[in-house]
Amino acid sequence: MKKSHPLRRIVLATAATVSGIVLLLSLKPTTDPNAAQAAGAIPQQTAGAQESAQGGAAAAGSGTVTGRVAQTQYGPVQVRLTMSGGKVTKAEAVQAPSGGTSTQKTELAVPKLNQEAVAAQSADIDAVSGATYTSAGYKQSLQSALDQAKAAGGSATGSSTGGGSGNGGGKASAPAAQARTVSGSVAQTQYGPVQVRITVSGGKITKAEAVQAPSGGTSSQKTALAVPKLNQEAVAAGSADIDAVSGATYTSTGYKQSLQSALDQVGG
Repeated sequence: MKKSHPLRRIVLATAATVSGIVLLLSLKPTTDPNAAQAAGAIPQQTAGAQESAQGGAAAAGSGTVTGRVAQTQYGPVQVRLTMSGGKVTKAEAVQAPSGGTSTQKTELAVPKLNQEAVAAQSADIDAVSGATYTSAGYKQSLQSALDQAKAAGGSATGSSTGGGSGNGGGKASAPAAQARTVSGSVAQTQYGPVQVRITVSGGKITKAEAVQAPSGGTSSQKTALAVPKLNQEAVAAGSADIDAVSGATYTSTGYKQSLQSALDQVGG
């Protein structure tokens, strides 16, 4: 082919053009600043989203909850809990019996009860020897605080597990339906009838009271002494396995019989 042939010139021009393009591409920076910024923005947003999500998770089930005041023979007891991530991180008695020997017993018992509440993460803790009434009141108020914390967390759980089905509403209202009041049968004693009424919530006794008890003369005094103790022990024990009150044996026996009758109804 002649050097001046038109086809030769076309081929040479094309080859030169291709070589030029390859050279330009090889000289271009491998990283586009704009592309790099766009690529870097994705991890930054993801990290921010994770931080936000973690903050929300930590906030759930966190805060301070104060239980109801539990009245004891020696004074009121009230427990306050600090929650974090759905767990008890701190327990303290904002009210406790005081005055005379009560102050000494409180100073001895409350720190131990606080420690046990955090360790057990429940109201299933042992009474402190020598401070039975304070311990029983502490457990009552502690359970009340735990119920509040559970209810606050349960509302979120109910909304997430309910989904789109119609059964979700029924499940959310179930805990409220479990709370009820039951009266046991009347137990006849040598000094008069005894009848116990209990309030049960979440399968546990939250309140016990004698709607009938011996009265008149010394019976009234014994009833006034024995019934508050029996009520506290029934709540603390969650059963009819409670001790008789000294000096009120017949009333105690009748109380336990009626209490067991009420518990049988709950179980049935």
